Amino acid sequence: MAIGLYIIGDEILSGRRQDGHFAKVRELLGERGLQLSWVHYLGDERPRLIEAYRRSFASDDIVFSCGGIGVTPDDHTRQAAAAALGVDCVLHPEAEAEIRARFGAETTENRLRLGEFPAGSRIIPNPFNRIPGFSCGHHHFVPGFPEMAWPMMKWVLDTQYVHLHHTRDWVEASMFVFDAHESKLLDLMQATEAEYGVTVFSLPSFGNARHATPHIELGAKGAADKVPAAMAAMRVEVLKRGLVIAPDA
Repeated sequence: MAIGLYIIGDEILSGRRQDGHFAKVRELLGERGLQLSWVHYLGDERPRLIEAYRRSFASDDIVFSCGGIGVTPDDHTRQAAAAALGVDCVLHPEAEAEIRARFGAETTENRLRLGEFPAGSRIIPNPFNRIPGFSCGHHHFVPGFPEMAWPMMKWVLDTQYVHLHHTRDWVEASMFVFDAHESKLLDLMQATEAEYGVTVFSLPSFGNARHATPHIELGAKGAADKVPAAMAAMRVEVLKRGLVIAPDA
């Protein structure tokens, strides 16, 4: 099952807020031996959200969606998810109980609307303020606020997908090659993939804080029992071609 991420909000696209979800989700998944396959940034535009959710609901992907589950006019996630599924938004009884427990006598109709989710949803507990998110199948919808979203996503991963943790024996390694051109290493990359069954990658740079001179980060990712051998073979061939490898590679 691939894992995808939607990050919702005009404030992200306009730059009024800086996104932290992408990096955090990669971290949460990495700690569990999982990988992110795709990420989409979407504004607060209901038709586009409906189209995106219809597409991902039709897949077998595990999907996290951050943002837009409030009740202000620019929040469309709940309604878009319901429209994509062809169901109505209804007040979830467990969500209602959480909201009433949170606000007590100050519970209002507007606050109860925070618990209106697509029919058939399951709630995601919110340890920050008890206003839950919701899950539909393998789609999981959480607020845009990191202090709420990240514990909620962690809860989903640790209660619903424990069976997937560390089931993929996947590693990545790389080396820095100086004065190299990708075109002159393409045959090596293709041969390495064919022989070792790994994915070879190449990241050119004109220079950075780590290595000031132009270089290529040449690496491989794949099964733990294949990557070391693939890297060793590429290292031998790179040196044979008269290229220089960084000593810290």
